Amino acid sequence: MTKEKEIFEFLNNRVFNPILTSPKASDSLKQGIRLTIMRLNERDAKGMVSYFWSAMAGTEKSNKFAKKMRAEGFLRFEEVFEEFRERFDEKWLRKKS
Repeated sequence: MTKEKEIFEFLNNRVFNPILTSPKASDSLKQGIRLTIMRLNERDAKGMVSYFWSAMAGTEKSNKFAKKMRAEGFLRFEEVFEEFRERFDEKWLRKKS
């Protein structure tokens, strides 16, 4: 498995898929997740990790989206932060596939 697929699988299982498959998730939340997936797929593993940290940094747009995720009852990037940090660290990025 490529590093990109490993990162995507982690985020898909923990954050994206629960939203995309839920009949309770709003269309706007699903649309935001699809856009996030599209942006992640444009990046290599290092870029994907950087994008994750940018989403965590708290721009006005990302804060609003995180609040929407929470309000609708879903996990946010913030809730998988520690596991992501431990799993996809610099050592992991430098490791040969």
